[in-house]
Amino acid sequence: MYPFTVAHFLPGLAALGMTLALCFPLGLERHYHLKDAGVKTHVLVGMGSCLFTLVSMHGFADAGGGAVPDPSRLAAQIVSGIGFLGAGVIFVNNDTVKGLTTAATVWVSAAIGVACGAGLALLAAAALVLHFLLVFLIGPLVAKLPSSHRDDRVVVEYEAGRGVMRSILLTATHHGYTATVNSTESIRTEDGEGMRVVMRFEGPHPQDALVRALADLEGVNAVDRVERAVLD
Repeated sequence: MYPFTVAHFLPGLAALGMTLALCFPLGLERHYHLKDAGVKTHVLVGMGSCLFTLVSMHGFADAGGGAVPDPSRLAAQIVSGIGFLGAGVIFVNNDTVKGLTTAATVWVSAAIGVACGAGLALLAAAALVLHFLLVFLIGPLVAKLPSSHRDDRVVVEYEAGRGVMRSILLTATHHGYTATVNSTESIRTEDGEGMRVVMRFEGPHPQDALVRALADLEGVNAVDRVERAVLD
């Protein structure tokens, strides 16, 4: 059995603390962009990955029986397991796909946890910086590039019978967008009947300000941007 000592506990605790510190802003960024997987999801994924890595590195050091511990085996299984978790945040409906970036971010949080558990906290911090650089700088610049394949759409879920659609259209016009409804679907909400509408907004890019404004409307339950895959 692996001997539990303070000498092993303190570095492990420091690795878990570093993972929490790095995954927290990762989840905060997803929460800022109104995604379902937020701070708790990313922190738990990162800390779980870190703990698995620590156990694989130290928990079987005295396995006995001539067995040679291979820490990389358990870390490799983390990659596969997070793939299934990431698939759970991807949503496909009416030829629209959303959640791909969030799934990739969950995967990054797992990688940060593994890196911290393996003693590569500085590399994990560098990955976090690059993530924010991509999301807040490179992403908006790419969104402004002209493309014949652009098909940015927004899925809005709101309560029916309260005139919410009129508020959505007025808000879009106020922000300088022209709105087109692609599809509508009746849904059930906690408060009764609701609607899920897929809309296309033509206007300035990026659409972050518009998405936040729509999310703040009374009667709107969820707003998410989606991208349809277009094949050549």
